[in-house]
Amino acid sequence: MGTRGEFKVAVTKEDLVFASAHFITLSGHRCEALHGHNYRAGAVVEGGLETDSWYVVDFVALKRVMKRLTDELDHRVLLPRDNPKLTIATDEETVRVAFDGRPRYVFPTRDCVILPIPNTTVEMLAQYLAGRVRTELAQGGAMHLRAIEIEVEENFGQSASYRETLD
Repeated sequence: MGTRGEFKVAVTKEDLVFASAHFITLSGHRCEALHGHNYRAGAVVEGGLETDSWYVVDFVALKRVMKRLTDELDHRVLLPRDNPKLTIATDEETVRVAFDGRPRYVFPTRDCVILPIPNTTVEMLAQYLAGRVRTELAQGGAMHLRAIEIEVEENFGQSASYRETLD
């Protein structure tokens, strides 16, 4: 009888943080006020070993990807592109956000990140980051990955994780 195992590596460094403003739309016709969090992100990658290196993924590469992604979100207003309750209009200088057809916010374009998600919850941020990590690691040659899990913490002790398995 043989044994079968999986390897798992994790990166949860103190510099994988982003301070961002956001709001979420709630059930009914409610939209919470704009507010901010000091988010923290971490990644767990599972898979087989690379044949020449004997590791699942290079820690340096994973840390570099996670740092770049958290830096993209740092000191920005996070806006959900795919939210049916919001209309987001942009030009070179401003981003205008309307909720249920009524104007709500106007931001400088340089201060916003419009994300391909339906709401800026930690669940959706974790899923978005997992997809970006998967794409970037694959482009970097990581071939034996079986799963990626991203955790996003919006407050101490308050977080969500998203895990996706890869074929």
